[in-house]
Amino acid sequence: MPRTTTVECPGCPPFRALTFDALGLIKVIEARGKEGGVPKVVDRWGDPDASKYVLAASIDDRKTDPLLAVARKSGVIEVLNPLNGELSVTVSNVGNANARPEDDAIVGLHLFRRQRLELTTRSCTLLTCTAKGNASIKNVDMSDSQKDSGASKKWNVCASGNISFSEVDGSENYALFGGKGVEVNMWDLDKCTKIWTAKPPPPNSLGIFTPTWFTSATFLSKDDHRKVVAGTNSHQVRLYDVSAQRRPVISFDFRETPIKAVAEDLDGHTIYVGNGSGDLASVDIRTGKLLGCFLGKCSGSIRSIARHPELPMIASCGLDSYLRIWDIGTRQLLSSVFLKQHLTKVVFDTNFAVEEDKHYTVDSAVHESQSMVEVQTADETEKLPTKRKKSSKADRGSKKKASKEKEGSKKLKSKKRSKSLEHDIADDA
Repeated sequence: MPRTTTVECPGCPPFRALTFDALGLIKVIEARGKEGGVPKVVDRWGDPDASKYVLAASIDDRKTDPLLAVARKSGVIEVLNPLNGELSVTVSNVGNANARPEDDAIVGLHLFRRQRLELTTRSCTLLTCTAKGNASIKNVDMSDSQKDSGASKKWNVCASGNISFSEVDGSENYALFGGKGVEVNMWDLDKCTKIWTAKPPPPNSLGIFTPTWFTSATFLSKDDHRKVVAGTNSHQVRLYDVSAQRRPVISFDFRETPIKAVAEDLDGHTIYVGNGSGDLASVDIRTGKLLGCFLGKCSGSIRSIARHPELPMIASCGLDSYLRIWDIGTRQLLSSVFLKQHLTKVVFDTNFAVEEDKHYTVDSAVHESQSMVEVQTADETEKLPTKRKKSSKADRGSKKKASKEKEGSKKLKSKKRSKSLEHDIADDA
């Protein structure tokens, strides 16, 4: 039997998250109530289908007209309403038209927010990238689901190798690409030109050169696109400064398995790293110092890490089918939800607010009053065990006298009996 450790979960604050899995299902997880709430699955969108495997997802969770974009294994991108799961539009033929979707799968997806604010019509703009490096920026008109406006921009981000990820900065002007045999490179999305490419580190003391294989990357700050953090398949985490040099500024190893997910914190210098063996830790990237690992071992590869923009917590999910919520201060597990399928992505809905109905408040008040009455009646009916009172000195003295008198009477009776026996013996003689 494997050794297991029991970790107490104190619960988590109210939140709403969306998870995506290998069977194409989208599950809505919510935690309601005050501190110490338990997250539960409140809704599930779609039917189980392996061809609808969710490869990437992006959310625009603004208060008015929010949208959710989901890229599937079949090569189709669906734009949904993240509040009820209603399908708005379906986009196809994103990658190379001559290649099958399985051969050139979508590995990166981003739903632009800035361009949605500038457009007056009900449309959205999507950035997609496939494994062979076919990137495109596509304007989609959601007023007519049958209408396809076509790609406004299309280019290739790599000459060889396979792309593993794409990431867009906070200003939505720059994008990162990288993968197996492809160094991390940055592109200007307005001009569709490459502005920076990383340089591999030199060979080690033995002359061994580490092959290029990047698995994940993120911008260290939303306001600054010059600092980039990337994870490699050789369990290395590297910090690049675009304005300083092409080689890593800081590089360090984390455990012994490939880095699978990297996420940045709001402070601009802390990152969260997850690897293929389920280890999750926070690192100060300024010095490369490990701040600490999160308590509670995950039993599968971590595939996605999401930082809540308001609450001090992060969410992680992966191949162990669990969604876990962590406190970033204590690095303690707040709660976990088992979701049955292998998870590929998790995102937070930051505009989620707990709305309590009047019926709910009335029912809760009645329930509280009933519980208080039950407690009071239980206290009244419950009798405490009576304790023996300590006897006073007078009582003790009287008891002693009574005991002495009893002993004296017993002695007299025994003497009388012995005398009567002697008389009887003498008469017989």
